[in-house]
Amino acid sequence: MSASAPITQDVMTLPRKLPDGPINLVGLTRDAMRDALIAHGTPEKQAKMRVGQIWQWIYQWGVRDFDAMTNLAKGYRTQLAEKFVIEVPEVVTRAVSEDGTRKYLVRIAGGHEVEVVYIPEEGRGTLCVSSQVGCTLTCSFCHTGTQKLVRNLTAGEIIGQVMVARDDLSEWPESGAPKNETRLLSNIVLMGMGEPLYNFENVRDAMKIAMDPEGIQLSRRRITLSTSGVVPEIHRTAAEIGCQLAVSFHATTDEVRNKLVPINKRWNIEALLEALKAYPKVSNSERITFEYVMLKDVNDSDEDAHRLVKLIEGIPAKINLIPFNEWPGSPYERSSNNRIRAFANIIYQAGYASPIRTPRGEDIMAACGQLKSATERARKSRKQIEADAGLGG
Repeated sequence: MSASAPITQDVMTLPRKLPDGPINLVGLTRDAMRDALIAHGTPEKQAKMRVGQIWQWIYQWGVRDFDAMTNLAKGYRTQLAEKFVIEVPEVVTRAVSEDGTRKYLVRIAGGHEVEVVYIPEEGRGTLCVSSQVGCTLTCSFCHTGTQKLVRNLTAGEIIGQVMVARDDLSEWPESGAPKNETRLLSNIVLMGMGEPLYNFENVRDAMKIAMDPEGIQLSRRRITLSTSGVVPEIHRTAAEIGCQLAVSFHATTDEVRNKLVPINKRWNIEALLEALKAYPKVSNSERITFEYVMLKDVNDSDEDAHRLVKLIEGIPAKINLIPFNEWPGSPYERSSNNRIRAFANIIYQAGYASPIRTPRGEDIMAACGQLKSATERARKSRKQIEADAGLGG
């Protein structure tokens, strides 16, 4: 890799402010909100206090109307309403699976659409959040990857997905009501559409808002960022976000990973593992999750399992085995249950946790690798997909 090669692509991120329109406060960092308030008439000496007040209304109470911010003077509320808005993505459709999984198709600036998935489980509820419209990585087993990348999401559009889900779950606390410690939305995984580390700053700013103690108040341990292996940004994730890390690994040789996860041609398995070994947060209490999709006769042999164990030696880790979620035109098949169990057993015997993920929301196309916005559902032919994946011939 040449030193001058860009780490992230030159992808458009739409600005927070449309020409001459009001500024959306959702997604602004505290410093950016302070600057915006001062620029629009808030006295500098009051700005920090005002940020604290507005921040709590937006992120702790879920309030979208300045008139409801009763600890602000009426004249100031009017002034805010003239200059600013509090807007989250618009829910276009909402589908609920037989297993309780909820999938939202949300519309963002420019009319683009992304999918967000809420997965309820015993004792926790996980929201799978998107970071880009479409995806640049074209991983050959992933339906989302057949949709061309359109643009990065802004921080407001990323944290807005969390706010939309909290709206739907009626999970904003009520003033004066006893505090409910049981959270329906307790975890965030950045595993929706897109590669989060190709949109680092916006993902970081959004997750800082999610973790803020005066707002949504999620612990950094309850946020997991999944990357396909953007090596230069991995250390930065630990330093600037501090969340848990998951890696879309999926193969034990460069030859196979080049086909499944084409980013491997840029940063191969060896380079990726070196970055993971150096990840500052890695300890037995905060293991790296290796995601491994089980593809029949591609990456599911006993030899693959033994190779995987050897590769991750020295990295506190758990391996999530993901039965392949089939989609129309996909060039792969799911490994058999017996094969998956045999693979899991080899990893388990080597001392690693190897849970087999239960597919969720398949009936509403909400399972891993199936996300693709409805307006982009034009199917490629099987031949075209196989050619893109280098599987032809």
